[in-house]
Parts: sequence; C-alpha cells; structure tokens
Amino acid sequence: MIGPSRTDTSVFGSWWWTVDRWSLAFFILLMATGIILVFAASPPVASKLEIESFYFVHRQATLLIPALIVLISVSMLQPKDVRRLGIAAFLIALILVIATLLIGEEVKGARRWLVIGGLQLQPSELLKPAFVIVTAWVLAAQQTSADPNIRWLSIALLGLVSVFLAMQPDIGMAALVLATWFIQFFVAGMPFRWVGIMFAAGIAAALLAYAFVPHVTDRIDRFISFENSENYQVQTAMNAFKAGGPFGRGPGEGVVKNGLPDAHTDFIFAVAGEEYGLIACLAIACVFAFIVLRSLMRLMYETNYFVLLAGTGLIAQFGLQAAINIGVNLRLLPAKGMTLPFISFGGSSLLALAFAMGMLLALTRRRTSALEARWILGRSVL
Repeated sequence: MIGPSRTDTSVFGSWWWTVDRWSLAFFILLMATGIILVFAASPPVASKLEIESFYFVHRQATLLIPALIVLISVSMLQPKDVRRLGIAAFLIALILVIATLLIGEEVKGARRWLVIGGLQLQPSELLKPAFVIVTAWVLAAQQTSADPNIRWLSIALLGLVSVFLAMQPDIGMAALVLATWFIQFFVAGMPFRWVGIMFAAGIAAALLAYAFVPHVTDRIDRFISFENSENYQVQTAMNAFKAGGPFGRGPGEGVVKNGLPDAHTDFIFAVAGEEYGLIACLAIACVFAFIVLRSLMRLMYETNYFVLLAGTGLIAQFGLQAAINIGVNLRLLPAKGMTLPFISFGGSSLLALAFAMGMLLALTRRRTSALEARWILGRSVL
C-alpha cells in the first residue's frame, strides 16, 4: 500500500503505520456507497417535499469532506486525548439534549432536533459515542482503584442518559445505549448475578414501555400484525427485496423509493435490495461484519483497560446500529428510526459516526504494549 516510509517519524508517518488502514478503507467505502444510494433513493422524497431533486445528495456530498477530516483527525489522537475529548463531548451533548427538550423543534411528535445558526442538529447522535467513552473511563477507574462503588456512577450516568432520551422520546436510541453499556459492563467483569438482574430489568423496562408509551405500543403492535394497513413501510420494503432478486433491477430502476417517505434514511437498505439485489446487500452486511470482527481482533491484545472498554463499546454500538437498521428492513425487528451507519442520509449521523469511528481507529492503533502482549501470547501458545 502506498504511503510514507517506515522511517518517517512525523505525526502522519507514525499514524499511517499504526492505524488500521483496512478499517479506514472500509469506512470510506461505506461513505461512497452511501452517496450512491442516497442519489438513488432521495429524488422522489425531495419531489414530495417540493424541494430541489438532488437536495439530499448535495447536502450529503457536502458533508463528506468534513466527515473525512473528523474521522482522520480524531484517529491521530492518543488514548488519553480520546478520553478527554470524549468527556468534553459528553458534557456538551448532554447540555444540548436538555436544550432540545426545552426549545427543540418537534417533528412527528418527538423533540430530537435543535436549529443552531440555520443548521439542524440531533445532539443524541453525539451523545451515544461520548457516553461510551465516559463509561469506559469510569469502569477502568474502578479496576484501578478496586472500589466496587465506582460502578454505581456508571449506572447513574446510564439512568440519566436513558431518561433524557426517553423524554424526547427516542426509545430505540435509549435501548442502543443500554445494550452498549451492558456489553462494556460485561467485559469489565460483571458478576453473573448482575447479568440476571440486568436481563430481568431490561425485560421489565420493555414491558413498561409497551404498556405506557403509545409510540412503542404502536410500533410493536404493527410489527406483530404484519398485515396491518398501517405497516405500509415495512411491507413495501419486503416487496422491494422480492422484486430485486439476486442481482436487482438495475441502478435507477427501483420503484420502492417512490412510495417510502424514509427511503433515503431508515429504509435505504431496501432501495439497495431492489436496485442492486441480494448480492449487493450481502456485500454491505459483510463490510459491517468485517469492520466489527477486525476491530475486536485488534482489541484482543490490548493491555490498557480503558482502551479495551472504550474500543469494545464503540464497535459494539456501530455493529448493533447496523444490525438494527438491517433487521427493521427485513422485518426481523419492529420499525425504528435508526440510520444505517455511513450509508443513510443524515448530517448529524454522518459526523457523529465519523467522530466515533475516528476514536475507534485511534484506540486500535498499534502501540508497543499491545504488540508486546501479542508476542507474549504467541510465545505462550507455542
């Protein structure tokens, strides 16, 4: 692969030979795929909204360069800088989420957006990865101090974030944050009795949400009763996959985008299925799987506890978000307004994901301690 010499000791040279270049390449591939699919899916949506046909394409393309700058710049940081940046981002995002509840723009019965200087922002997108960093910092501090009471701070932060997200309401986002926290807590050595308690608490929370949150009740009822006329989007998405077959109808030949109001966001995977076919959808899924597995493999030899917990949380969040979006498109999960990472249209989502994956690349860079651990492990096996 073309790059600077191994003897180059500059910041860029050091970064180039330590960063996971395969994952970086696949992140860029996902961004490029996103532009292609937004180009295919968004014109009919723009037409219905009576705006310029390629408005969403232009906006997504405009944000690609800033997203790449964020991704690469953040990936050059050291773990201590990632921790500081994550904590600062968490405090800023939390303040903005609270502001959203007070003065945010209401869209479809939910307050998730802030308009600042003519720009529409969704602060919860930034809150997700920032919370992962804060949780990793707290749990790593617990291991260092051997004080079991520190874990309660992590639980308190989880409760605080979950309450604010539920108030928007964004139950899906809250569930994703909860699942990511659970994975981090488990990796940190959660006792098995806690596993049972958390599992029971999760079921209880889901039942309470179904019983008392009309939005959740409606989504689950429509998921169970597939023939419900109000389940139009999922039915249309399933028809798109059937029509696409193995190789698709061809670029621009799909019709699902004409009937789906969220074809460029939540259901962009269905557009890919109809126009490019099953093979293309499997390829997209394999790219996500490759990134997740490769990142976990690089973290296997990590000796820094904070890096291990933060990296695991970030890649788990990335993989779960992709799985949820694909699962909704395939009617394996109830409908949830969650983007397909780097592919769905969305400025806040794109920039927040670039920030999150930049931190992941920074944490999975090869460092001396990790290389030594890998060498020792290899010697012990031999």
